[in-house]
Amino acid sequence: IEIHPQRKTTVTLIDDKILDSIDIVTLVAEIGSEFDVEVPAEELTPENFNSAKALWEMVQRLDEE
Repeated sequence: IEIHPQRKTTVTLIDDKILDSIDIVTLVAEIGSEFDVEVPAEELTPENFNSAKALWEMVQRLDEE
């Protein structure tokens, strides 16, 4: 295995422009449908959508409410 230390190994969905606003709206609808939680406007922050881990933590937090 060849390792390239200069390559970025962590993907950030918002910062790396993988998700745009349309993708976020779609995700919010899918999260609501799949997990039966409502994502309020105050949760629509880049931090909550920047990684799969952040998304899952948000879903768990909203499910507890």
